[in-house]
Amino acid sequence: MLEMINDFLSGKVLIVLIVGLGSYFTIRSRFVQFRHFFHMFSVFRDSLRSSAGQLSSFQALMLSLAGRVGAGNIAGVGIAVTLGGPGAVFWMWVTALVGMSSSFIECSLAQLYKRKDSEGQFRGGPAFYIQHGLGKRWLGMVMAVLLLVTFGFAFNGLQSHAVTDSLKSAFNIDTRTTGICLVVLLGLAFVGGIKRIAAISDLLVPVKTLIYIAVTIYVIVLQIDHVPGMLMTIVRSAFGLDPVFGGLIGSAIVMGVKRGVFANEAGLGSAPNVAAVAHVEHPVAQGVVQAFSVFLQLLPG
Repeated sequence: MLEMINDFLSGKVLIVLIVGLGSYFTIRSRFVQFRHFFHMFSVFRDSLRSSAGQLSSFQALMLSLAGRVGAGNIAGVGIAVTLGGPGAVFWMWVTALVGMSSSFIECSLAQLYKRKDSEGQFRGGPAFYIQHGLGKRWLGMVMAVLLLVTFGFAFNGLQSHAVTDSLKSAFNIDTRTTGICLVVLLGLAFVGGIKRIAAISDLLVPVKTLIYIAVTIYVIVLQIDHVPGMLMTIVRSAFGLDPVFGGLIGSAIVMGVKRGVFANEAGLGSAPNVAAVAHVEHPVAQGVVQAFSVFLQLLPG
């Protein structure tokens, strides 16, 4: 029963909500992710500025990239291709492209309806704009609980498993040892609050992202002769035109969207919580920055 509900929600419902709403936001915003694509770079440059005592837009970007670039981009893509064929990669790209507009909308709303806490720090996210924008406090509370459960247990568990399993396979390091080290390191980051987490992200995320992109480019250059054929196979498989993967078109769409959402988190409700803490001159500026972060995740993925 539980498996049937999961298949329904993560299949038809997920595709309609993520791709459907992403397409709707794209049309209503007049293709904001394409119209303002080059403007994203100038906004990204301006995001380096910060006000005293507040997190900069760049720090919020690093915090969101810390979640977007991870196991979902590596293990997630592998699972998608294994279960959905090469065409799943195409639908991951589609999910990311329409997800840029979803991220733009949700993060702009997070800035618009953010509030200051007792310590003078901004707080916001889906729970805030549902409560203050829609006037549905109970729904905002439900959303907050769902986000806590999803990211407090499920997503962290998946990321931790990927780390421990990789170290076990590569270096035969006991999973308990890795788990204890992760708990200690994360604990040291958490006790410092949002500012310490942002400072650590400022240091580690650019390095992680650059290494990830560099390795991706290296692999592409190394196999440059196979790239045209690979792209052709991906596109043909996505629409069931490849005779080898023709029967996997349904799986390609489902797995592509599922793993795409897991990889870029656009429309998932996580990035707005981070976007809200930044100090910006206009809410849309942070929406543009966070849409750019989805593009950065899409680039090597």
